[in-house]
Amino acid sequence: MTSIKNLTENQWKPADDLPQHIKDLLVPKSPSQPTNYMLAFIQIVSSLKFQKRTGWLDHGVPPLDTESIADHMYRMSIISMVAPPANVNKDKCVKIAIVHDIAESLVGDITPFAGISKAEKHRREEETIHYLHDVIKPYNPDFAKELVELWFDYEEIRTTEARYVKDIDKFEMISTAYEYELKFGLTYNLDQFYAARAAIKTPEVGALCDAVLEKREKLVTKSKENA
Repeated sequence: MTSIKNLTENQWKPADDLPQHIKDLLVPKSPSQPTNYMLAFIQIVSSLKFQKRTGWLDHGVPPLDTESIADHMYRMSIISMVAPPANVNKDKCVKIAIVHDIAESLVGDITPFAGISKAEKHRREEETIHYLHDVIKPYNPDFAKELVELWFDYEEIRTTEARYVKDIDKFEMISTAYEYELKFGLTYNLDQFYAARAAIKTPEVGALCDAVLEKREKLVTKSKENA
């Protein structure tokens, strides 16, 4: 599960890489055993704890130091509790942050350099969200519906809360890049990650990001002086 094995377009399906112990929970499908579906669901999403974020690995960050997808989503959730203004529904922001990358539990963290089109990546993720909906629905149909709605909120930026979470996603990534440079110096070329600042639209998140960029500029200047 979770490895990006088959990059052939339009062939991959969410259940392709499920381990047998999860498949056993889903067959036979019996309404009298809803707990099995909950167990299957949490075992699927547990892979987010162990999958490393591909972008950092691609840029040379050591695997042991590379954050997981769950690490990224967790800190986004914390930021979502703090950064948005009072008129924004922070509870919904947190939910969107927790859900926005949940499809990667099966799809994996596909970067633009993985040899797969943006359209195919989106197809896989959307199909996975509907698959996860079907897995958890026998246990909690209300949550199953909410899961899909929250994911589409984020993907289509349908709400103010989704706009904030989109920006928090970029801010969290930029913060992580800066933290890697604090730890390793300028060993790895992470410049491209900072370009995400241009896409941040909310003033609160933008101000936080600018504070990080200011500190990063001082770090770069100091590193060049010491070189």
